[in-house]
Amino acid sequence: MALDTKRPTPEVWDAFVASSKGHILQTSEWSTLKSAFGWRDQVVAIGDGSMIRAGALILYKPLPFHVPGSLAYIPRGPIVDWNDSSTVDALLRAIDGAAHANRAFALKIEPEERDSKSMGELLRALGFRPSPQTIQPARTIMIDITGSEEDILMRMSQTTRRKVRTGAKKGIEVRRGSVSDLHSFNSLMHTTGSRNEFGVHSAEYYRMAYDLFAPDHAALFIASYEGRDLAGLMVFALGDTAWYFYGGSSNEERERMPTYGLQWEAIRWARERGCTRYDLWGIPDEDEAKLEAEFQTRSDGLWGVYGFKRGFGGEVLRTVGAWDRVYNPLIYAGYKAVLAGRGGD
Repeated sequence: MALDTKRPTPEVWDAFVASSKGHILQTSEWSTLKSAFGWRDQVVAIGDGSMIRAGALILYKPLPFHVPGSLAYIPRGPIVDWNDSSTVDALLRAIDGAAHANRAFALKIEPEERDSKSMGELLRALGFRPSPQTIQPARTIMIDITGSEEDILMRMSQTTRRKVRTGAKKGIEVRRGSVSDLHSFNSLMHTTGSRNEFGVHSAEYYRMAYDLFAPDHAALFIASYEGRDLAGLMVFALGDTAWYFYGGSSNEERERMPTYGLQWEAIRWARERGCTRYDLWGIPDEDEAKLEAEFQTRSDGLWGVYGFKRGFGGEVLRTVGAWDRVYNPLIYAGYKAVLAGRGGD
């Protein structure tokens, strides 16, 4: 097994990601998007000849205040069979080499693998430590979208099922959006960000995400009432999985339940593409018992969306979370201190 000395072409890399059932955050489109907004990108791949065996999209975030160095970050990766120790070792050597060449003080990985004691033990044995900072949400709700549409609806809570059907009865129209709808979508995102106190991306970010991924791997949906746009979402898909990454809604006409019909149309789009799973992407990182006990009394952070997402009948899942591999202990200590001063995130 040898390190590929040249970066794979986007076509070759994306074919590997898809065939390996890798995450959409490991695709060349995602690297293009992030590299336009403050990150540098690099793909490291190992294999035999032209056959990629394992690899990773690495993103580098430069340190602030002109401090030399960067944080290396692998979103929902690397893509490797963690049970194949020789391949894992070879890939980590290649990643370490790339990180050192980019003066990284640490490597953060957020593997797609599910949380388990054995996975945590393996990562510790490989020199990783649990990170004080996650970038992607560790916990989510995954909806099974196999079977008939009625099967999916029956797996939802009775309240959510009723709300999915309510919108059309109350005059809500859901349309497949286009570039011309991105201005409205951006406005809805910022309204939601202000209401729920979370950060949103710029209009340029959403435009580039749409341009890069639609129509093959993303779609925009807008719910409106009497010509007024009330809610919008952008859904992404790769292989058998779709992800609800971005969504926003107006403060008006909320009793018409526009967000429920919107999710239903996104699920139907995902099914048309052959997806069998729909990832609602992001709930509080707490066990299910605590989620159920507290969601009605909390609205901070991701708690505000858990009550909405839980009704779609999915399964609460957790990845192994974020893990760091430290190259420069001094800078890493400063990084942890900054995070602690900001409340850990």
